[in-house]
Amino acid sequence: MRIGFISNVVHPFVTGGAQKRIHEIGTRLADNGHDVTIYGRHYWDGPKQAKYGNLRLQAVAPSADLYTDDRRSITEALDFSARSLRPLSERLRANEHDLVVTSVFPFFPVLSSKLAALGTNTPVVTTWHEVWRDYWEGYLGPLAPFGKTIEQLTARVPQYPIAVSGITADRLAEIGPSRDRIEVVPNGIDVEKIRNAPLPEKSYDVLFAGRLIEDKNVALLLEAFDTIAERHDATLGIIGDGPEMDRLQKQAATLADQIEFLGFLDDYEDVLGHMRAARVFASPSTREGFGITFAEAMAADCTVIAAQHPESAASEVIGDAGYLVEPTVDAIADQLDAALDGDRPPQDPLERAGKYDWDAVAEQAETVYQRAIDGRW
Repeated sequence: MRIGFISNVVHPFVTGGAQKRIHEIGTRLADNGHDVTIYGRHYWDGPKQAKYGNLRLQAVAPSADLYTDDRRSITEALDFSARSLRPLSERLRANEHDLVVTSVFPFFPVLSSKLAALGTNTPVVTTWHEVWRDYWEGYLGPLAPFGKTIEQLTARVPQYPIAVSGITADRLAEIGPSRDRIEVVPNGIDVEKIRNAPLPEKSYDVLFAGRLIEDKNVALLLEAFDTIAERHDATLGIIGDGPEMDRLQKQAATLADQIEFLGFLDDYEDVLGHMRAARVFASPSTREGFGITFAEAMAADCTVIAAQHPESAASEVIGDAGYLVEPTVDAIADQLDAALDGDRPPQDPLERAGKYDWDAVAEQAETVYQRAIDGRW
């Protein structure tokens, strides 16, 4: 296969889940003999056309700030999409790619990829990490109708859609393609890398890692931990940063002394090392399109505690290899109490984590991509 991935940001020059997925799948497909090119912004040093490992990089736009006031920039997305249209169209008309794979968010690259493919037989495969629907209300406020409209328009563009979880596929089917047209290929982890991550000098009994936003419900976790911390002489480490940081730190100042905020850790291996050292990983998030930290924590052999919620794929990721609780202080506290007493889930977390190893995920992606090329979707 000759594959063109479209992503305004490119791993590892800019970190993030969507671009890491492209890197990990693309690297493995290239190892299997496929030709892989990533079209993105020019975040790397050197020429616009470059090699990174076995991947070809093609800059179609200069580097740019991705966020405006803590929100993804609409003008950046429009600019990248407009700039990528011509070079991608030229490559497709020269028959240089068998398919194009586009990460959906921030939507506009899907539309430009489809325009570039007009007049060719090149299928456009889309990867849906989340479907926001009413979440746009809190994210854009008065501009929410604009976000909803673009999301729905993107969902209805003729495409070969992939969702990272069943719950994301179900949400997508509500606004676009029929459910039986949507393939599920999960996000992945490097199990071996996690199992060998260097241990930190200081460890915590309970760990949270993620962006500090309201939906993560870290405030509930702090209150729940406070009720059981003294009985277990336990410690809680909070890894991450975000708009809720100041409020959460003020809240924690009135609670147990054993709570520590580590902030954002630049080195991904440091996060994995803390997971390895922790006994419990707790994240009562109520909005997860997938929930990669749950898979990482299972690979680190943590006892995972997550929220049972219709807007979260946690139950799908964890299965019986962790615990799902109502997102309330009492329910979280009870499960923390039991986990710190040594309760373990019915299924081995390490076994469950194996299904999300990048090797297995890349194999699934390869099969799905080939079906799109063959017209067997």
